[in-house]
Amino acid sequence: MADAAELSKETLIDGNSVVARALHRAGVAKMFGVVGIPVTAVATRAVALGIRFLAFHNEQSAGYAASAYGYLAAKPGVLLTVSGPGCVHGLAGLSNAQANAWPLLMISGSCDQKDFGKGDFQELDQITAVKPFVKFSAKATDISQIPRLVFEALHHSISGRPGGCYLDLPSDVLHQTITESELATLLCEVENPISQQISGVKPLDIEKAVSLLRNAERPLLVFGKGAAFARAEDSLKKFVDTTGIPFLPTPMGKGLLSDTHELAASASRSLAIGKCDVALIVGARLNWLLHFGEPPRWSKDVKFILVDVSEEEIQLRKPYLGLVGDARKVLDLLNKEIKDDPFCLGRSHPWVEAISKKAKDNVAKMEVQLAKDVVPFNFFTPMRIIRDAILAQGSPAPVLVSEGANTMDVGRAVLIQTEPRTRLDAGTWGTMGVGLGYCIAAAVASPERLVVAVEGDSGFGFSAIEVETLVRYQLPVIVIVFNNGGVYGGDRRQPDEITGPYKDDPAPTSFVPNAGYHTLIEAFGGKGYIVGTPDELKSALTESFAARKPAVINVLIDPYAGAESGRMQHKN
Repeated sequence: MADAAELSKETLIDGNSVVARALHRAGVAKMFGVVGIPVTAVATRAVALGIRFLAFHNEQSAGYAASAYGYLAAKPGVLLTVSGPGCVHGLAGLSNAQANAWPLLMISGSCDQKDFGKGDFQELDQITAVKPFVKFSAKATDISQIPRLVFEALHHSISGRPGGCYLDLPSDVLHQTITESELATLLCEVENPISQQISGVKPLDIEKAVSLLRNAERPLLVFGKGAAFARAEDSLKKFVDTTGIPFLPTPMGKGLLSDTHELAASASRSLAIGKCDVALIVGARLNWLLHFGEPPRWSKDVKFILVDVSEEEIQLRKPYLGLVGDARKVLDLLNKEIKDDPFCLGRSHPWVEAISKKAKDNVAKMEVQLAKDVVPFNFFTPMRIIRDAILAQGSPAPVLVSEGANTMDVGRAVLIQTEPRTRLDAGTWGTMGVGLGYCIAAAVASPERLVVAVEGDSGFGFSAIEVETLVRYQLPVIVIVFNNGGVYGGDRRQPDEITGPYKDDPAPTSFVPNAGYHTLIEAFGGKGYIVGTPDELKSALTESFAARKPAVINVLIDPYAGAESGRMQHKN
């Protein structure tokens, strides 16, 4: 009877605490989200355990932050949302994580199970809603299931090809209770390290890959953010230094090897992909960003060696040779194989010379354009000034966040990445509105780095209210808005398109001219700047970079300086 009496006195804890305790035990250190019914207590209990909770204004931005944090930290980002519309808003971040292959766990509250189907508060079949965007989803129907499902969902998010996972927590389950000893038992039963399970590569395939590269006349290395996620930069450097093979990063692969490297082929991209005969693709997909690996952008005879963590991806693309595995580990195997019988193209190799000459010619042409101080600003003059200010920061290099049509396209060519995982942009899904969420994720994941966002005014508008979040947490983020008065710029319509009963309305692409975006952050106590000349921009950058405090720099751009749809006019 004494044991029963002691048990009856044992502290009871509810589902909110169980969720927090499971996340903490699994190693979660950061969470992002918007609190409310029924999950506010989940957040407060997590904070009490030492998990940092970043509270946003909108689940969309919080989801983008959680997805980028998963990429930058190489561990699952965690997004917390309320039920119904909160879950729906969170789908933006969940789908973005899935498209980019970033590990994310979205946790949403939901209505009481007994009231489902009656029209309960914020009722939604959330498991069905998330299905297109996840690797794994589950609903806890009892408090005892929470620890197992938390660990299982986190594991699925990071194993194999990373991606989005979802956990549904009904309100009644969050209010159920268990004893401390029962929770301890549940946690011990499910606790296991979160790790990737990837099958090994066959030695004969490694030999075949090296033989293909050794005998190629025009080999090319292409790497992407999958290689960045795998921390493959040292292995890539060894491979390039040993073989002398030119390399081409995808946009978020930039910085794994410095853009200033003499074998960098970004400035001769068309030549590199159009003429190469063997292409080693590491941690990048042959999707729209790489023209699907198809003619006419690629040679019809090119042999692809595709390194990917997903066997399904290799089966989909049907390369000449597929190597399933972690990017860094596969590169290490390639380097080991090459070490036993080394080869190097050399600087005088015709292919290397052709790539180098084309790159130098294209860079020289761009530098002529960049050297001009054009006022009212075009895109190139302020981008050059920003480039020089970022480079002057040295190491650790700032994290660059970029979105927008012309702003992102020009920035991709002009801004220089010298260190890994220092560029975040619209990514595989071409997602606009990621900017402020990515900024917050970068500031949290890499607190030693300044974060600089270079945003179009349209992209900024998706999440502009999150400048309050920057100020609230005093994050070292400088947001630079290229303000050209609209989507792509001003009114781009032809005269015959301006007709009908609403012809006097602003064009669908137009915003309020010369909008005072810088004043938005000032409303919350941050620093705002408005600039229209080179000297004004240089002064604002110098002051804000030195202060390392939240700031918005409103850069007034000629509304007709850019092109409609940036470089994607053919898709419009």
